[in-house]
Amino acid sequence: MGRAGCRCRGAERLASPSMVRRFRPSLLLLLVVLSYGTYMGHCQVASPQCRIQKCTTDFVSLTSHLTPAVDGFHTEFCKALRAYSACTQKTAKSCRGDLVFHSAVLGISDLMSQRNCSKDGPTSTSHPEIHAEPCNYHSRSQQAHIHSHLHAHTHSHAHNSGHSRPGYLFCGLFGDPHLRTFKDSFQTCKVEGAWPLIDNDYLSVQVTNVPVVPGSSATATNKITIIFKPYEGCTDQRVYQAVTDNLPAAFDDGTVSSGDPIHTSVSAEGAARKVRALWISERSPGRHVELHAGYIGVTVIVRQLGRYLTLAVRIPEEMAQAYDATQDLQLCLNGCPSSERIDQGGHLPLPRSPPALGLQLQQLRRPSYSSQTQPHPSGVNQVFGLEGAKERCKEQLKVPDIYFHSCVFDLLTTGDVNFTVAASCAQKDMESLHPHRDRWRIYPHGSAGSNLQSKYHSVGQLALLLLTAVLIL
Repeated sequence: MGRAGCRCRGAERLASPSMVRRFRPSLLLLLVVLSYGTYMGHCQVASPQCRIQKCTTDFVSLTSHLTPAVDGFHTEFCKALRAYSACTQKTAKSCRGDLVFHSAVLGISDLMSQRNCSKDGPTSTSHPEIHAEPCNYHSRSQQAHIHSHLHAHTHSHAHNSGHSRPGYLFCGLFGDPHLRTFKDSFQTCKVEGAWPLIDNDYLSVQVTNVPVVPGSSATATNKITIIFKPYEGCTDQRVYQAVTDNLPAAFDDGTVSSGDPIHTSVSAEGAARKVRALWISERSPGRHVELHAGYIGVTVIVRQLGRYLTLAVRIPEEMAQAYDATQDLQLCLNGCPSSERIDQGGHLPLPRSPPALGLQLQQLRRPSYSSQTQPHPSGVNQVFGLEGAKERCKEQLKVPDIYFHSCVFDLLTTGDVNFTVAASCAQKDMESLHPHRDRWRIYPHGSAGSNLQSKYHSVGQLALLLLTAVLIL
């Protein structure tokens, strides 16, 4: 393996950096309008004649589904701005002296100038016609959100709507093996043999784990089976199976996609291609495969590092919760059974490297393993002490969080240096798929990072409040 790392796809961006820079002043101004408008609604009685909050809410409804990558973005955004401007003009007399109103007018004028929007032209209706693509989960959920949002404002007595923006969950498995559940619980488990990670009405993911070192309870994954269940009108059933030294770029039936094209995707190089309801992308032959199920909003990353496999999954919460009582054994959902846990309530005790381990590792250095393991200049397995393991893990994991701690645990347990890169790639896959950046970092119980995490969180909240105050003033 040497010092070679993993290749990870970059986080997707809805807008280019240049566009963000051009929009920043106006977006900050409108952010102040929205924030201050919410504050006004909660803290004092607003004038019943001034309807600026209704104008702003309608503008958000008209633009929440738009992204710069979509055809017709400029036209639709300008139409929404003209509608916003017309709404402010109608309520201008009753909003005289209202800070929120005047901030909104300035923000609209600035954005129309930046986007070269003409003042005369068609305007968006406050009840836009949104056509959902039935085999595109994002499109379906956006339509449900917009319709429920409009319904909530039509019936102002409603306190909330039945549909909110879709929430996503993350689950990951790597190493000896280490499991990160949907609830961000980090566990190290034995779970030898076949175990279900996910089992719901739409998706099943099962892993098979085998012992890593004789005499140790630690195991690692050498087989992953993923079943995409049939979804009427979008795809029939597809099965993907990966085993050590066989990470295919196709489903079991030889196909690489399923379903009709649901939209056109433009790559970073500018090439356009049709994206189907279910498809496979091979990022590195035999080492890194991604599976995309757009019809249910699921992304799965499978890697082989050394002799073993890693897995990362992002799935909408509503899909993950679609199961019955017979499907309650799901490691991603409920974690490992207590009898299968190696960690102690989140604390992962680091094993000592016993003298016998050296003999076991020497036995593992057989020619039959050399073809399966990515090359390393110092050999496949080594005997590590605590400080040596820490130094090795620091080469790829700079933050002493649970991924670093897991790396040290794996090196002390197995001596297999491939687990160092496995931990690093697992962390990068988590950062690529996990929807909540503020939950990325998990520290071992009782560590300095764990004790400081809550303090930094409080400082971060205070900084955010101060920034908001500066913007408003």
